[in-house]
Amino acid sequence: MASEDDTDGGRPAKAQRGIRSIETAGAILRVMGEASGPMKLRDLAEAVEVAPAQLHPYLVSLRSLRMVEQTDSGLYGLGPFALELGLSRLRAQDAYHEAILRISGLAEETRMMVALTVWGLHGATIVHVRETIARIHANVRAGGGFALTSTATGRLFVAFLPAPMTEPLIRRELHERANAEVRFAFDEVRFRADVARVRAKGYETTTDLPIPGVSAVAAPVFDFSGEMKLAVTVIGPTQQIDLSADGPLVRATLNFTQRLSSDLGFRPC
Repeated sequence: MASEDDTDGGRPAKAQRGIRSIETAGAILRVMGEASGPMKLRDLAEAVEVAPAQLHPYLVSLRSLRMVEQTDSGLYGLGPFALELGLSRLRAQDAYHEAILRISGLAEETRMMVALTVWGLHGATIVHVRETIARIHANVRAGGGFALTSTATGRLFVAFLPAPMTEPLIRRELHERANAEVRFAFDEVRFRADVARVRAKGYETTTDLPIPGVSAVAAPVFDFSGEMKLAVTVIGPTQQIDLSADGPLVRATLNFTQRLSSDLGFRPC
């Protein structure tokens, strides 16, 4: 006989009941985790929407579990066990795996091709491409790469990775392109200024380069240590892609990368 929680037969499952006291304790820890430092009891109670007298027993139990600690001045903050749990969660997170799980949603929202790129032995290396029904002829495939000096994704890595990692490849690209056609002529002063601009605004775009008729926006994903783990690049036909800073494509890309970075533990300074 089916239980009340079964969904067989078209019947919706009953909402599962939780334990209110545990949910309240979780709310206390969440508020502490989002705070900039230890908190006064009354401020914590106000944030959790619980009277101070009701909040105090929770704090006593959480202190005994080392989830919360009290400073010499009487303020409350996260304890060592809470931090150990957080670090354990962060160590288990994998930026690539999480991005793969979510990338289809971004491709469907934007109706554009989306590429995931990591830093490998040969530079910015594409590891996954999610195409839409309307295929884009951009020669973007897993195992390929993005040039550092002529693509949005490449400049992103130059902006957010240590210079010793990127400079040798930049020099190699310049050497290989020494006799390139005029369309790819390289202005190093402008390139350095572009990289500084990318670092300041947090993303990069390209229009009709390096492939005429194809444009892109690229944004970084950071982990809890502040290290750039990968780039998310949305690519589409120039006539269909809006690269304005307040346009839906740039907003969707940044919402995706910022949410993923946050889930990986990244907190902007």
